[in-house]
Amino acid sequence: MQCRLLRGLAGVLLTLLCVGLLSLRYHSSPSPQGVPEAPGLSPPSSQPPELQMHDVFIAVKTTRAFHRSRLELLLDTWVSRTREQVTRSHLVVTNCSAEHSHPALSCKMAAEFDAFLASGLRWFCHVDDDNYLNPRALLKLLKTFPWTRDVYIGRPSLNRPIHASEPQPNNRTRLVQFWFATGGAGFCINRKLALKMAPWASGPRFVDTSALIRLPDDCTVGYIVECKLGGHLQPSPLFHSHLETLQLLGAAQLPKQVTLSYGVFEGKLNVIKLHGPFSPEEDSSRFRSLHCLLYPDTPWCPQLVAR
Repeated sequence: MQCRLLRGLAGVLLTLLCVGLLSLRYHSSPSPQGVPEAPGLSPPSSQPPELQMHDVFIAVKTTRAFHRSRLELLLDTWVSRTREQVTRSHLVVTNCSAEHSHPALSCKMAAEFDAFLASGLRWFCHVDDDNYLNPRALLKLLKTFPWTRDVYIGRPSLNRPIHASEPQPNNRTRLVQFWFATGGAGFCINRKLALKMAPWASGPRFVDTSALIRLPDDCTVGYIVECKLGGHLQPSPLFHSHLETLQLLGAAQLPKQVTLSYGVFEGKLNVIKLHGPFSPEEDSSRFRSLHCLLYPDTPWCPQLVAR
Protein backbone atom coordinates (compact mmCIF):
# COMPACT_ATOMS: atom_id res chain seq x y z
CA MET A 1 0.00 0.00 0.00
CA GLN A 2 1.37 3.35 -0.95
CA CYS A 3 1.29 6.50 1.15
CA ARG A 4 -1.76 8.76 0.99
CA LEU A 5 -1.05 12.18 -0.40
CA LEU A 6 -2.10 14.82 2.09
CA ARG A 7 -3.96 17.64 0.40
CA GLY A 8 -4.53 21.03 1.91
CA LEU A 9 -2.40 21.94 4.87
CA ALA A 10 -3.13 25.38 6.29
CA GLY A 11 0.32 26.81 6.40
CA VAL A 12 1.78 23.56 7.79
CA LEU A 13 4.08 21.65 5.52
CA LEU A 14 3.45 18.08 6.59
CA THR A 15 5.96 15.53 5.37
CA LEU A 16 5.16 11.84 5.59
CA LEU A 17 8.31 9.77 5.56
CA CYS A 18 7.50 6.39 4.07
CA VAL A 19 9.42 3.32 3.06
CA GLY A 20 10.93 1.95 -0.10
CA LEU A 21 8.92 3.47 -2.96
CA LEU A 22 11.16 6.05 -4.60
CA SER A 23 14.17 8.20 -3.82
CA LEU A 24 13.98 11.72 -2.45
CA ARG A 25 15.60 14.15 -4.89
CA TYR A 26 16.34 17.86 -4.88
CA HIS A 27 17.24 20.23 -7.66
CA SER A 28 19.94 21.80 -5.51
CA SER A 29 23.39 20.40 -4.88
CA PRO A 30 25.66 20.69 -1.84
CA SER A 31 27.64 23.89 -1.50
CA PRO A 32 31.44 23.79 -1.06
CA GLN A 33 30.90 24.12 2.69
CA GLY A 34 28.64 21.06 2.70
CA VAL A 35 25.37 22.93 3.21
CA PRO A 36 22.68 22.28 0.58
CA GLU A 37 21.73 25.33 -1.39
CA ALA A 38 18.06 26.16 -0.98
CA PRO A 39 15.89 29.25 -0.75
CA GLY A 40 16.21 31.08 2.52
CA LEU A 41 19.26 29.25 3.85
CA SER A 42 20.97 32.46 4.94
CA PRO A 43 19.81 33.77 8.32
CA PRO A 44 17.88 37.03 8.02
CA SER A 45 19.85 40.22 8.65
CA SER A 46 16.89 41.99 10.28
CA GLN A 47 14.08 40.86 12.53
CA PRO A 48 11.62 38.70 10.55
CA PRO A 49 7.82 39.10 10.68
CA GLU A 50 5.89 37.51 13.51
CA LEU A 51 6.04 33.75 13.31
CA GLN A 52 3.04 32.07 11.65
CA MET A 53 2.19 28.40 11.12
CA HIS A 54 3.22 28.64 7.48
CA ASP A 55 6.77 29.26 8.76
CA VAL A 56 6.88 25.85 10.47
CA PHE A 57 7.92 22.62 8.76
CA ILE A 58 6.31 19.60 10.43
CA ALA A 59 7.58 16.14 9.56
CA VAL A 60 5.58 13.05 10.52
CA LYS A 61 7.69 9.92 10.46
CA THR A 62 5.80 6.76 9.59
CA THR A 63 6.13 3.40 7.86
CA ARG A 64 3.95 1.28 5.62
CA ALA A 65 2.61 -0.94 8.39
CA PHE A 66 0.94 2.04 10.08
CA HIS A 67 -0.52 3.89 7.09
CA ARG A 68 -4.08 2.76 7.76
CA SER A 69 -4.08 2.34 11.54
CA ARG A 70 -2.27 5.56 12.42
CA LEU A 71 -2.21 8.02 9.51
CA GLU A 72 -5.95 7.94 8.90
CA LEU A 73 -6.46 8.96 12.52
CA LEU A 74 -4.10 11.92 12.10
CA LEU A 75 -5.77 12.95 8.85
CA ASP A 76 -9.14 12.99 10.56
CA THR A 77 -7.92 14.89 13.61
CA TRP A 78 -5.13 17.44 13.94
CA VAL A 79 -4.07 17.43 10.29
CA SER A 80 -7.63 18.28 9.25
CA ARG A 81 -7.48 21.58 11.12
CA THR A 82 -4.72 22.83 8.88
CA ARG A 83 -6.77 22.78 5.68
CA GLU A 84 -8.44 26.20 5.78
CA GLN A 85 -5.47 28.09 4.31
CA VAL A 86 -4.41 25.48 1.80
CA THR A 87 -1.15 26.29 0.03
CA ARG A 88 0.72 23.06 -0.67
CA SER A 89 1.06 19.40 0.13
CA HIS A 90 4.14 17.30 0.47
CA LEU A 91 4.97 13.64 0.43
CA VAL A 92 8.48 12.31 0.85
CA VAL A 93 9.01 8.66 0.08
CA THR A 94 12.34 7.19 1.05
CA ASN A 95 14.27 4.03 0.32
CA CYS A 96 14.86 3.60 4.05
CA SER A 97 14.35 0.18 5.58
CA ALA A 98 11.05 -0.55 7.36
CA GLU A 99 12.98 -2.03 10.29
CA HIS A 100 12.99 -0.28 13.66
CA SER A 101 16.78 -0.20 13.67
CA HIS A 102 19.27 2.63 14.25
CA PRO A 103 20.24 2.88 10.55
CA ALA A 104 16.61 2.83 9.38
CA LEU A 105 15.49 5.48 11.86
CA SER A 106 18.47 7.68 11.08
CA CYS A 107 17.84 7.31 7.35
CA LYS A 108 14.35 8.76 7.79
CA MET A 109 15.54 11.55 10.07
CA ALA A 110 18.13 12.49 7.46
CA ALA A 111 15.34 12.76 4.87
CA GLU A 112 13.34 14.97 7.24
CA PHE A 113 16.30 17.25 7.87
CA ASP A 114 17.18 17.64 4.19
CA ALA A 115 13.57 18.35 3.26
CA PHE A 116 13.47 21.06 5.91
CA LEU A 117 16.68 22.69 4.67
CA ALA A 118 15.31 22.74 1.15
CA SER A 119 12.00 24.25 2.29
CA GLY A 120 13.46 27.57 3.44
CA LEU A 121 11.10 27.61 6.44
CA ARG A 122 11.97 28.96 9.86
CA TRP A 123 11.30 25.99 12.16
CA PHE A 124 11.67 22.23 11.86
CA CYS A 125 9.43 20.09 14.07
CA HIS A 126 9.52 16.31 14.12
CA VAL A 127 6.67 14.12 15.37
CA ASP A 128 5.87 10.42 15.07
CA ASP A 129 2.71 8.91 13.64
CA ASP A 130 1.38 8.19 17.14
CA ASN A 131 1.50 11.86 18.17
CA TYR A 132 -1.33 14.36 18.31
CA LEU A 133 0.11 17.79 17.59
CA ASN A 134 -1.78 20.89 18.68
CA PRO A 135 -0.80 23.61 16.15
CA ARG A 136 -2.07 26.44 18.34
CA ALA A 137 -0.04 25.34 21.34
CA LEU A 138 3.00 24.72 19.13
CA LEU A 139 2.90 28.21 17.61
CA LYS A 140 2.43 29.82 21.02
CA LEU A 141 5.51 28.00 22.32
CA LEU A 142 7.75 28.77 19.34
CA LYS A 143 6.86 32.46 19.51
CA THR A 144 8.45 32.67 22.97
CA PHE A 145 11.95 32.19 21.54
CA PRO A 146 13.95 35.13 20.13
CA TRP A 147 14.83 34.60 16.47
CA THR A 148 18.47 35.37 17.29
CA ARG A 149 18.87 32.28 19.51
CA ASP A 150 19.81 28.73 18.56
CA VAL A 151 16.84 26.68 19.75
CA TYR A 152 16.50 22.92 20.26
CA ILE A 153 13.39 22.14 22.30
CA GLY A 154 11.71 18.93 23.36
CA ARG A 155 11.30 16.48 26.20
CA PRO A 156 14.18 14.35 27.53
CA SER A 157 13.28 10.70 27.96
CA LEU A 158 15.91 10.25 30.66
CA ASN A 159 16.53 12.12 33.92
CA ARG A 160 20.24 12.30 33.13
CA PRO A 161 22.47 12.91 30.11
CA ILE A 162 23.12 9.94 27.84
CA HIS A 163 26.69 8.70 27.34
CA ALA A 164 28.37 7.75 24.08
CA SER A 165 31.82 6.75 22.87
CA GLU A 166 33.16 9.15 20.29
CA PRO A 167 35.92 7.69 18.05
CA GLN A 168 39.23 9.55 18.09
CA PRO A 169 42.43 9.26 16.03
CA ASN A 170 44.79 6.34 16.65
CA ASN A 171 41.95 3.94 17.53
CA ARG A 172 41.09 5.87 20.67
CA THR A 173 37.65 6.83 21.98
CA ARG A 174 36.37 9.69 24.07
CA LEU A 175 33.42 9.40 26.41
CA VAL A 176 30.89 12.16 25.82
CA GLN A 177 27.58 12.94 27.49
CA PHE A 178 24.69 15.03 26.31
CA TRP A 179 20.94 15.61 26.63
CA PHE A 180 18.56 14.75 23.82
CA ALA A 181 14.84 15.20 23.15
CA THR A 182 13.05 11.92 22.58
CA GLY A 183 11.64 11.63 19.08
CA GLY A 184 8.62 9.81 20.48
CA ALA A 185 7.39 13.06 22.03
CA GLY A 186 8.49 15.28 19.17
CA PHE A 187 10.99 18.12 19.12
CA CYS A 188 11.69 21.37 17.27
CA ILE A 189 14.82 23.08 15.96
CA ASN A 190 14.97 26.57 14.49
CA ARG A 191 16.66 27.28 11.19
CA LYS A 192 19.55 29.19 12.73
CA LEU A 193 20.63 26.08 14.61
CA ALA A 194 19.80 23.66 11.78
CA LEU A 195 22.20 25.47 9.44
CA LYS A 196 25.00 24.97 11.95
CA MET A 197 24.10 21.29 12.20
CA ALA A 198 24.34 20.73 8.45
CA PRO A 199 28.03 19.58 8.35
CA TRP A 200 27.01 16.60 10.52
CA ALA A 201 23.36 16.22 9.53
CA SER A 202 22.78 17.04 5.85
CA GLY A 203 22.84 14.51 3.03
CA PRO A 204 24.46 11.21 4.07
CA ARG A 205 26.19 12.85 7.02
CA PHE A 206 23.38 12.24 9.49
CA VAL A 207 23.48 8.48 8.98
CA ASP A 208 27.28 8.57 9.21
CA THR A 209 27.16 10.53 12.47
CA SER A 210 24.59 8.15 13.93
CA ALA A 211 26.76 5.17 12.99
CA LEU A 212 29.79 6.88 14.52
CA ILE A 213 28.26 7.02 18.01
CA ARG A 214 26.07 3.92 17.49
CA LEU A 215 22.92 5.60 18.75
CA PRO A 216 19.49 6.18 17.13
CA ASP A 217 18.26 9.28 15.34
CA ASP A 218 16.92 11.36 18.23
CA CYS A 219 20.09 10.75 20.25
CA THR A 220 22.16 11.77 17.23
CA VAL A 221 20.35 15.12 17.04
CA GLY A 222 21.24 15.81 20.67
CA TYR A 223 24.84 14.73 20.10
CA ILE A 224 25.27 17.13 17.18
CA VAL A 225 23.69 20.05 19.04
CA GLU A 226 25.47 19.60 22.34
CA CYS A 227 28.78 17.87 21.55
CA LYS A 228 29.59 19.31 18.13
CA LEU A 229 28.08 22.77 18.45
CA GLY A 230 28.16 23.41 22.18
CA GLY A 231 24.41 24.04 22.25
CA HIS A 232 21.88 22.89 24.80
CA LEU A 233 18.52 21.19 24.80
CA GLN A 234 15.70 23.42 26.07
CA PRO A 235 13.52 20.96 28.05
CA SER A 236 9.78 21.44 27.71
CA PRO A 237 7.02 19.67 29.66
CA LEU A 238 4.59 20.33 26.81
CA PHE A 239 5.81 17.41 24.66
CA HIS A 240 4.60 13.91 25.59
CA SER A 241 5.32 10.35 24.50
CA HIS A 242 3.66 7.09 25.51
CA LEU A 243 6.69 6.33 27.70
CA GLU A 244 5.30 8.55 30.45
CA THR A 245 2.12 8.22 32.48
CA LEU A 246 -0.30 10.13 30.29
CA GLN A 247 -3.21 9.67 32.71
CA LEU A 248 -1.60 12.21 35.05
CA LEU A 249 -2.56 15.01 32.67
CA GLY A 250 -5.88 16.56 33.66
CA ALA A 251 -8.48 17.53 31.06
CA ALA A 252 -7.89 21.22 31.79
CA GLN A 253 -4.19 20.81 30.95
CA LEU A 254 -4.69 19.11 27.61
CA PRO A 255 -5.33 22.21 25.43
CA LYS A 256 -1.97 23.66 26.53
CA GLN A 257 0.11 20.64 25.48
CA VAL A 258 2.07 20.69 22.22
CA THR A 259 2.12 16.93 21.61
CA LEU A 260 0.34 13.94 23.12
CA SER A 261 0.66 10.26 22.35
CA TYR A 262 -0.80 6.82 22.97
CA GLY A 263 0.51 3.28 23.06
CA VAL A 264 1.34 0.30 25.23
CA PHE A 265 3.73 0.91 28.11
CA GLU A 266 4.75 -1.82 30.57
CA GLY A 267 2.06 -4.08 29.16
CA LYS A 268 -0.81 -1.63 29.61
CA LEU A 269 -2.58 0.75 27.25
CA ASN A 270 -1.25 4.23 28.02
CA VAL A 271 -3.56 7.06 26.91
CA ILE A 272 -4.75 10.41 28.21
CA LYS A 273 -7.66 10.36 30.63
CA LEU A 274 -10.63 12.02 28.99
CA HIS A 275 -14.35 11.49 29.53
CA GLY A 276 -16.21 11.34 26.19
CA PRO A 277 -17.50 12.22 23.82
CA PHE A 278 -16.39 8.86 22.41
CA SER A 279 -16.08 5.68 24.44
CA PRO A 280 -12.68 3.96 24.84
CA GLU A 281 -14.00 1.19 22.56
CA GLU A 282 -14.76 3.71 19.82
CA ASP A 283 -11.64 5.80 20.42
CA SER A 284 -8.88 3.74 22.00
CA SER A 285 -6.20 6.40 21.38
CA ARG A 286 -8.49 9.15 22.81
CA PHE A 287 -7.34 11.36 19.91
CA ARG A 288 -10.85 11.79 18.53
CA SER A 289 -12.19 12.80 21.92
CA LEU A 290 -9.25 15.16 22.39
CA HIS A 291 -9.84 16.67 18.98
CA CYS A 292 -13.49 17.35 19.82
CA LEU A 293 -12.39 18.99 23.07
CA LEU A 294 -10.05 21.32 21.17
CA TYR A 295 -12.21 21.76 18.05
CA PRO A 296 -15.88 21.13 18.96
CA ASP A 297 -17.00 22.52 15.59
CA THR A 298 -15.54 19.51 13.77
CA PRO A 299 -18.40 18.00 11.69
CA TRP A 300 -18.04 14.47 13.03
CA CYS A 301 -17.90 15.57 16.69
CA PRO A 302 -21.12 14.95 18.63
CA GLN A 303 -22.98 18.23 19.02
CA LEU A 304 -24.13 19.29 22.46
CA VAL A 305 -27.84 20.05 22.54
CA ALA A 306 -28.89 22.82 24.93
CA ARG A 307 -31.90 22.07 27.10
